[in-house]
Amino acid sequence: MKTITKAFENSSIDWFQLIKLVVYSLLLLNFALYVRNDVVIAAHTLRNGGSLIDWTRSFATTMDESAWIILIILLELETYVLSDKALTRKKMIFMQSARFICYGVLAHTLYAYGIYVYQLSGVTLIENVSNLCQLAGTDVSFATNLLYTVLDASNCQNLSNGSQFYYTDPPNFIIVTDSAGLIIERQLAWVDLLEAISWLLILLTIEIMVRLQDRDISEGPVISGLNAAKVILYSLLWGAIAYWVYRGHLMFAWDEFVWIAGFVLIEMNIAERRNEFIEDDQTERLAAREA
Repeated sequence: MKTITKAFENSSIDWFQLIKLVVYSLLLLNFALYVRNDVVIAAHTLRNGGSLIDWTRSFATTMDESAWIILIILLELETYVLSDKALTRKKMIFMQSARFICYGVLAHTLYAYGIYVYQLSGVTLIENVSNLCQLAGTDVSFATNLLYTVLDASNCQNLSNGSQFYYTDPPNFIIVTDSAGLIIERQLAWVDLLEAISWLLILLTIEIMVRLQDRDISEGPVISGLNAAKVILYSLLWGAIAYWVYRGHLMFAWDEFVWIAGFVLIEMNIAERRNEFIEDDQTERLAAREA
């Protein structure tokens, strides 16, 4: 074991940076998969067109992923790549402007998720319909557990044996589900909303810690409290992963895992940065004593 450890230490490969490259590459790959997934779903939900708000809500996940990728790049630059001297005023203004744009996109994501949760809480029963085949030929799609199928006479019997059905997209009325599908849809919507809130709070704790470090504050009750909050928030994200695995959405679970890994790398950057601040502070104190 010592031989293996020494081999890693003596290796010319920077394993930490290699891991970063792999994780960030996986995030880009997952982003492409989410774009494809949004396009597939939009083919059902927007096939009759829609307003700009409808389009942005349908592609909320794509926009959300884009903003997070930019934010993690900015955090990587600020906590590892760029030195304090390299962070000139112009660069800081540019990075802060990009941040605010990303925050606006993430705020839109919360809006989209929140509106969808609200809409699902008020769906009404489709009257005088007790069999899904009664809706065949009405230009609707049946949705259950995020699987969308254009409804026709050849598949209606196999899609659902329920007796109660609901439109989940008023006022468009082109997406229908049954009672079991509605329960799943509501659960998924709440998980999306809570997961998005958790990530924003994690980002907030990281931003606060970076700003505190810029003021030479790297220890104390505030830092400890922020670390404790992050433990709780990351636990909620692992809960979301467990739920998605339970529902069979392995892509969502995998993407969440990779994002957690990405932010763990940022946390390691922050820890290394904190240690550098502590070492610099100790060096300055020692020099002051010797003087």
